Amino acid sequence: MPTIPVILDVDTGVDDALAILFAVKHPDIDVLAITCVAGNASLEQVVDNTLKILDAADAPAIPVAAGALRPLIEPARSASHVHGADGLGGIQLPATARVAETVSAVELMRRTIMDAERPVTLVALAPQTNLALLLRTHPEVAPKLERIVFMGGSASVGNATAVAEFNVWHDPEAAAIVLGSGVPTFMYGLDVFNQVSVEQDAAATLAAGDDAVGRIVGALLGNRVALSEDATAQYTGLIGDAGAVCALVEPESLRIESRPVRIELGGYGRGQTIVDMRIYGGEDLLHGLAEEWTSIDIALDVDAPRYAELFLETLGLK
Repeated sequence: MPTIPVILDVDTGVDDALAILFAVKHPDIDVLAITCVAGNASLEQVVDNTLKILDAADAPAIPVAAGALRPLIEPARSASHVHGADGLGGIQLPATARVAETVSAVELMRRTIMDAERPVTLVALAPQTNLALLLRTHPEVAPKLERIVFMGGSASVGNATAVAEFNVWHDPEAAAIVLGSGVPTFMYGLDVFNQVSVEQDAAATLAAGDDAVGRIVGALLGNRVALSEDATAQYTGLIGDAGAVCALVEPESLRIESRPVRIELGGYGRGQTIVDMRIYGGEDLLHGLAEEWTSIDIALDVDAPRYAELFLETLGLK
């Protein structure tokens, strides 16, 4: 089988780092470029984290570029309460000799997509500001995209608010632009994100082991224990964004449905991905009251133990 040509768009915090490690190591994924956006940390920190994680993965030379400093409309908001001040939970990584490209993230994406021999899959693991700017500035790239896979949204609960997931909530206008772009889109949201985890004992063993990548993975998985001042904070061990990359190579371990979705842009519901789970249409459709919806593929359930196993196997840790 040919490899899947991919551009990763990241805001490298704890789980973006896990996703980058997986993508670089999996033999069926060809990472053509990585673009960075402010989200889990500042843009400068995200770029530095990304370059250091590529070093840790012993990755080949992959172009990395800096993108949007903030959302399209609202100011940037820190997620240091989740990912730590440096975005990586304070783990110590050596300085890197890698440097970012001098072109912007949008230009790197445009160039990479237009030059690719086959349609490219854009994997958005962050607020979708860079993608929205790309699609609005260079609509000619859309026909050359296989699809957009994004970690974000939810068909159930939120995390940034009671109803909104962080990546979409951080820049809902950008997510709405991407959703309305006409590019086939796949949503890997909180419904599955919150299920795939590595056992605490396994993470602790990795963190204390001899394998350099394993120590980083173990530390990133275990970091969540210490993120709250509340002494009762529980270990989660979620692989997070890495699950969206697992979906590229093993979609059969997901329950996927095509559902109409819209992004809420106002009020407390701002940033919510409203997913129409109805079997039959209601009065809103009957009386022409429904706003425009876009049907996309959504992951609604996952074989969580299998994805955790796939993640560790790909990194040579099992």
